[in-house]
Amino acid sequence: MKALTYHGSKDVRVETVPDPVLQADDDILLRVTATAICGSDLHIYRGKIPRMETGDILGHEFMGIVEDVGAGVNRVKIGDRVVVPFTISCGGCFFCNRQLFAACENTNPGRGAILNKKQLRPGAGLFGYSHLYGGYPGGQAEFVRVPKANVGPLVIPDSALPDEEVLFLSDILPTGYQAVVNAEVGKGSTLAIFGAGPVGLMAAASARMFGVERIFMVDHHAYRLAFAQQTYGVEPLNFDEVDDPAEVILDRTDGRGVDASIDAVGFEAKGSTIETVLTTLKVETSSGVALRQAMAATRRGGVVSVPGVYAGFIQGFLFGDAFEKGLVFKSGQTHAQRFMPELLSAISSGELDPGVIITHRMPLEEAARGYEIFNEKEEQCRKVVLRPSTA
Repeated sequence: MKALTYHGSKDVRVETVPDPVLQADDDILLRVTATAICGSDLHIYRGKIPRMETGDILGHEFMGIVEDVGAGVNRVKIGDRVVVPFTISCGGCFFCNRQLFAACENTNPGRGAILNKKQLRPGAGLFGYSHLYGGYPGGQAEFVRVPKANVGPLVIPDSALPDEEVLFLSDILPTGYQAVVNAEVGKGSTLAIFGAGPVGLMAAASARMFGVERIFMVDHHAYRLAFAQQTYGVEPLNFDEVDDPAEVILDRTDGRGVDASIDAVGFEAKGSTIETVLTTLKVETSSGVALRQAMAATRRGGVVSVPGVYAGFIQGFLFGDAFEKGLVFKSGQTHAQRFMPELLSAISSGELDPGVIITHRMPLEEAARGYEIFNEKEEQCRKVVLRPSTA
């Protein structure tokens, strides 16, 4: 089969690799009909994620048709059209029983990314990511093996819904939605979203569905902000034009700040010169600029919700400010399986239209170019969807 494979920083290639096979009774084999490039994939593309190996198959946003099932599979059948969440979860451990699927204790044979790990077991395995998360082959391929198929895949019964409307149930839609749930906002609330990439846009869409009254959105790409303003009615703030967006947000909220902020940027935020140097020297691993801005923009007693990926240390984490303001922090990988059914209902009813963010549709064979376009923000790229030739 054809699949996109990793060969180092900014070197990904579509190659012929062996077809996947069933390995456990609760595996399924999926023929991929649509897959997408995620912002988290760009961290890999830029060489920022450790424990990647040459030949690893990338991709954790995918869906398709069930081609074969293991003897123990009872949730899906051959021929079903399904979306697969990016986390691999067992469904029966301490955390899965609490719907904390991203914390599953039984699916990651890797180490995980926690530095001060001690005896802590790693969280869930991930498709198409580092061997820190199990090294599972991803879905930017013609076929993929899906473990724990009685827990993850969601059947899409409505054949009238195109792939592009439901594909993002795999990651970015539940990630943006969970960020808003964690932010504890609702009708009449104020919210700041840092990052107008796909997750930030899905957070804005979800916030509108929750009735959030006012959304500030901060980014340094004018075309993304313009789209967010037109589509979701946000108040845009361009980080390249406004030295201190948090100060502007405070000024526009009577010096108080928003009820909550969402950091949808994470560890590769555009930071200061000293942060860039420190990261290059590996003295620290994450820029703290987006998190500091989110903290500064949030009112006393408010929530800072962090769906953006962080790793290790960050420079300038002002915990004293957080204490003084009584801020609540909620973060972590998304418990996608928990939210997928209700989000599918919202799509079916027309409350959500995730596919509106797509700008580029390409065959899988052109995936390397898709990564380049998305990484360099060429052609006003917001989101790339890939179609295998077998789709």
